Amino acid sequence: MPSAATPSNNPSDTPAATNGDEDSTFLQAPGKQTFTNPPRVLVIGAGSRGTAYARAALDSTNSVIAAVAEPITYKRAEFGRKFIWKDGQPEPEQEFSDWKAWVKYEKSRRERERAGEEVEKGVDAVFVCVLDEMHEEVVCGIAELKVHICCEKPLATRLQSCMNIYRALKDASREGANGHVNGEPGQVGRKEETVFGICHVLRYSPHNMMLRHLVLEKDVIGDVLSIEHVEPVGWWHFSHSYVRGNWRKESKTAPSLLTKSCHDIDFLMWMLCSPPPNANTKPHLPSFLTSTGSRKYFRKERKPQSAGSATNCLSCPHEQDCLYSAKKIYMERHLNSGNTGWPVKIVNPEIEEIYKTTGKDAAANQLLKDLSEDYTTDTPAEEVEARPWFGRCVWDADNDVCDDQCVTITWDDDPLINDENGSQTLKGRGAKTAQFHMVAFTENICQRRGRIYGTKGEIEYDSATIKVHDFSTGYTKVHKPHLAVGGHGGGDEGLARQFLMAVEAVDSQGMSAADAQRKFLGCDLDEAFRSHAMVFAAEDARTKRQVVGWKKWWAEEVESKLHQR
Repeated sequence: MPSAATPSNNPSDTPAATNGDEDSTFLQAPGKQTFTNPPRVLVIGAGSRGTAYARAALDSTNSVIAAVAEPITYKRAEFGRKFIWKDGQPEPEQEFSDWKAWVKYEKSRRERERAGEEVEKGVDAVFVCVLDEMHEEVVCGIAELKVHICCEKPLATRLQSCMNIYRALKDASREGANGHVNGEPGQVGRKEETVFGICHVLRYSPHNMMLRHLVLEKDVIGDVLSIEHVEPVGWWHFSHSYVRGNWRKESKTAPSLLTKSCHDIDFLMWMLCSPPPNANTKPHLPSFLTSTGSRKYFRKERKPQSAGSATNCLSCPHEQDCLYSAKKIYMERHLNSGNTGWPVKIVNPEIEEIYKTTGKDAAANQLLKDLSEDYTTDTPAEEVEARPWFGRCVWDADNDVCDDQCVTITWDDDPLINDENGSQTLKGRGAKTAQFHMVAFTENICQRRGRIYGTKGEIEYDSATIKVHDFSTGYTKVHKPHLAVGGHGGGDEGLARQFLMAVEAVDSQGMSAADAQRKFLGCDLDEAFRSHAMVFAAEDARTKRQVVGWKKWWAEEVESKLHQR
């Protein structure tokens, strides 16, 4: 069992070790955790993210994936064989057709237990990995059961939905809850204490942990004056997910700034707003923000003339010359190379099994059949919106989300009184600016990069290196953090490990949920909610073409509405 006093348990405090950087003395990130009482986990949603977190949980801890809730029979069975019942047969308490079926079962199980019956074990924690637009109903629906919850990002697709989740979790877990939130993290008293995690996994990659450590603790460039941060989505990745896929339409899901880049807005808030580890100060809240962006390329006006009236790649005369040909992307780029995972598996989750059992040709035939599916002007809108269309022409789809967007967040001076004489300090709380650019048209896929400008130096970073230039010496030091395996540069595994360490600390070590969240996750519900609110504020700035004052916006859009039922 990990010690509660181990300094390396806090991802906000501790970066991973460098790869042989002799001049650095960074602490090691925690390895695989072996718990005396391993948490039992339910995964709601057996898609790519549910699978990723189940695998991350098992790779980073000895926790038990105890059950899965998933409406698609094939996905549920595949997930169960991988993580739960293996080659055996599932027990009734191991699989559920959806989250509601599990809630019904769990309430019955608890009633039987209260009646003195010997019952099967329940679950301690839940990973919510359903579609973004379902997060509100699922989290609000299970909050009353007082299980530990880790929710895939984004928290919800609408600001009001985020507030509903916030209120449900607060109401379910604290004494004397009044639903008040002031935009700052706080400690609360709990009747049955539960941990909440949000899957902002950029916080938990060894690279970003080291970056924050260098900036906020080692003070390698002095006070930060500005950050330029870029998320290169990737040219074909964007077409897959945000033109043809689930996240293509704002009315169905949410703006791409939320569905794709809430990670990055949270990263900037983590770097510039949240206090350094053990600082015991309030966050330095932004002053105002602006945003611009649009659907620049993936629209009908850009459609090549040679494509004519074709709406599907497999019947398009321009297909052989088209960069975004679905046949080229899914067949030639991936399946022909033996890749049946993402993104091919998203087109049809059974392709992997077909490839294994029947062969490549059968898998290819099935893939082409799936890509040939299309809709017409007579197809009801609700049917079109209900599913992805991966063979659809990228210039003739029903997508409407931004493929290029910039956000600028500005902070004013916010000094703190730091001694008994009333003197003030701007250390870490001076005026500064964050500029974020989400762009679809890049070679790299989600390999973030940026620059941080400080009073004493400058940092350049990508997903592999951190270059620190010191103005006074003229020397540039290159750090190469450990490149962890798994999704998001090791962030998936880091998040799963830290969440389950927090769960175990509360359930088995008697730690308060508030202390466990701060120690192991470095983030609480208030902080997660605030970074989501920043995305919605940025969208208001973009769509209304105005400068948004943060405090005024928060008062009007959050405080005034949080009590509404």
